[in-house]
Amino acid sequence: MSDKIIAIVPAGGIGARARRGGPAALLKPDLPKQYELLRGLPMLRCSVQCLLDEPRIEQVRAIVRPEDAWAERALQGLKKTVWRHCGGPTRADTVRNALHDLQPDEDTWVLVHDAARPGLPFEALQRLIDTCLRAGQGGLLALPVPDTLKRAARSASDEAPSGPPRVGQTLNREGLWMAQTPQMFRGAALMRALDEALAAGVEVTDEASAMEFVGVQPLLIEGSIKNFKVTWPGDFQLMEQWISQ
Repeated sequence: MSDKIIAIVPAGGIGARARRGGPAALLKPDLPKQYELLRGLPMLRCSVQCLLDEPRIEQVRAIVRPEDAWAERALQGLKKTVWRHCGGPTRADTVRNALHDLQPDEDTWVLVHDAARPGLPFEALQRLIDTCLRAGQGGLLALPVPDTLKRAARSASDEAPSGPPRVGQTLNREGLWMAQTPQMFRGAALMRALDEALAAGVEVTDEASAMEFVGVQPLLIEGSIKNFKVTWPGDFQLMEQWISQ
């Protein structure tokens, strides 16, 4: 059985929550967050480079929107890297389109990694690949939830409440994990799972949730706090500090 590994980086979103302020935002108001600079390099390029450090990954495929005008400049010169303009309206649609574009065989592994996680440590990537190959089963990087979880109370009225939300319930965090990427599965199996889940109207928030829908229990493999997702404007500065170490 082949252990061929292809990486897919969905980069079809905009990331409005992470929009930086200041003069740069005024000059490029439509710039998606994956092209914001981290230490002088587009974040997408940094995330792809994390994957290229692993020699077992044969190719990295960045999946961008049909109208994307930034990918070529951001990724030019990187070995084993291509960009495909087949991104969809959601992350799940983008990954499904990427798989149909790739048409992986039954033996090919696909490793999906967020464009907004450029802090992926090499050791965590190795751990994911080693564990999945050894077990012959797909899995994902994740971290146990360390904090107490609170569910906000719903407003008694239809109008938005004034002031901050209130606690409605404290949740038991035992057994809860925070999913990260990469997530690694057999490509053909993941493509079928996404097709079935999306056709059924299931909300697919990551690749593992699609596999869970078809009855698979993915492996949970220890990730890293450095592998957080850049989501808010302040995250850029924190990520720059991580990747400079």
